[in-house]
Amino acid sequence: MACAASASVLSSNPRMLQASSVVPAARSARLFSKPLEVSIPKIFNGLRKTLSFRTSSPRLQSTPTASSRTRFAVNACQVPLVGNVAPDFEAEAVFDQEFINVKLSDYIGKKYVILLFYPLDFTFVCPTEITAFSDRYAEFDELNTQVLGISVDSVFSHLAWVQTERKSGGLGDLKYPLVSDITKSISKDFGVLISDQGIALRGLFIIDKEGVIQHSTINNLAIGRDVSETKRTLQALQYVQENPDEVCPAGWKPGEKSMKPDPKLSKDYFAAI
Repeated sequence: MACAASASVLSSNPRMLQASSVVPAARSARLFSKPLEVSIPKIFNGLRKTLSFRTSSPRLQSTPTASSRTRFAVNACQVPLVGNVAPDFEAEAVFDQEFINVKLSDYIGKKYVILLFYPLDFTFVCPTEITAFSDRYAEFDELNTQVLGISVDSVFSHLAWVQTERKSGGLGDLKYPLVSDITKSISKDFGVLISDQGIALRGLFIIDKEGVIQHSTINNLAIGRDVSETKRTLQALQYVQENPDEVCPAGWKPGEKSMKPDPKLSKDYFAAI
């Protein structure tokens, strides 16, 4: 199964979400009294139908217009909160062509963790992401970081995919575990489960050594993620945790000038760019 449109970066401040959803009562009634028509993209074979649903809460949503382009929309479960402790889980996984047990809380105090949710084994965009992270795993290992791939497939499906050569759409040997979320509970807890399809969006979470989610991006199904940007974000996170009186501006990379979060001291940064 392939995958579909836009990435969203989630905020740690729930008040921002609440503030953006305030709508006058009369206008709210007009906006949400009619069902929204959502077209499933043609790439979802077997799911070519129009979903009609009513919104249950007054959140701002775009209304379709005659000139609207095709809308790629899915229903994820909830919004995971960056800045909170990650939901713990324990599940079977495949690593080095063997079945192992993985428990997220085992990494607390030891390593950073990157959780890489993907929709399904034996698909199209997914192997490009999974192998890209595997090929550069040594770079994350140097940053004391464990990568974990997660999908709703069974460990038997994971094993078969790992045992398939890359030239045939398989993964070959991977340098990190693939976790089985066959109950879909992990995907649901992290807010990436598409309930009506039973698969996960492309969620990526960076969790620090205290078990706190410090970064989250969620791509819709057709858009793969970038290993270099994930590494850069991880390095920025580690830098500000080691230098708590500094912050990293846009596109910051190790060795570049950081910024002091102060009205006067920040001028040193702006004067240098």
